[in-house]
Amino acid sequence: MSDTPHASAPAEEPIQWTEIITPQQGWFDVRLGEIWQYRDLIWQFFRRDFVSSYRQTVLGPLWFVLPPLFTTLVMAVVFGGVAKVSTDGVPHILFFLLGVTAWNYFASCLTRTATTFTGNAGLFGKVYFPRLTVPVSVVLNNLATFGIQFAIFLVIFLYQWHAGAPVAPNWRMVLLPILLVQMGALGLGLGCMVSALTTRYRDFGMLVSFGVQLWMYVSCVVFPLSSVSPGLRWLFILNPMVPIIESFRFAFLGKGVIEIWQLALSFGMSGVFLFLGLLMFHHVERTFTDTV
Repeated sequence: MSDTPHASAPAEEPIQWTEIITPQQGWFDVRLGEIWQYRDLIWQFFRRDFVSSYRQTVLGPLWFVLPPLFTTLVMAVVFGGVAKVSTDGVPHILFFLLGVTAWNYFASCLTRTATTFTGNAGLFGKVYFPRLTVPVSVVLNNLATFGIQFAIFLVIFLYQWHAGAPVAPNWRMVLLPILLVQMGALGLGLGCMVSALTTRYRDFGMLVSFGVQLWMYVSCVVFPLSSVSPGLRWLFILNPMVPIIESFRFAFLGKGVIEIWQLALSFGMSGVFLFLGLLMFHHVERTFTDTV
């Protein structure tokens, strides 16, 4: 045996992990900080959904604006022309288009978020990432669509103002970002609740589209709150979308029955639904692959 000492192998440096995934514990272990860490993924989801929305269609991006315009024209004819529904002296096209544009943003956030688990089961079962990034990207995608549709409203608004209609730009328009945040939060919260429930009860997914359509007709989209009997208005105010729609009209058209306490109640309900939705979504995401 040789007496020559053997050279020792260099010690390996410990591995520096860039990401450590640990199991979530409890109902309240909602890691919202991960949403910001995965912001690039949110952008990729947003870009994928926005670009592919109307790819391989004849009219392409026109589909962003045609549905609300056609819906507005139908409402103007049916409710404004035939049924003679009051619009508080506001031109029919402005009254209905503003309500439809605002409602579409909320409804899209709700219905598209409601299919998060059932629509992405294959993706969720292959790789880890915060599942909440998907509904967040949906809200941002709908916000971009809202921006396009709202731009059409502003063009018509300015034309009507120039033509002498009883509307004009005013300082109350600064409420727009606040109302958008509230609608996004309400749609996200309710959508997360439905998405969590549909992993076990598929009936909820089937009822969402039908229920949202009925909800629109009791949310002051086709009529102003001022046309409702004062004794019954409190029932409508319990609908969190009614103060939002009325606030939109008050801010941009100068018409609307809205008080601070009504908007505060709507904000509070939106916050509660968002909180409950996030808790239910978090609770289900750990085991949904066993039920979807």
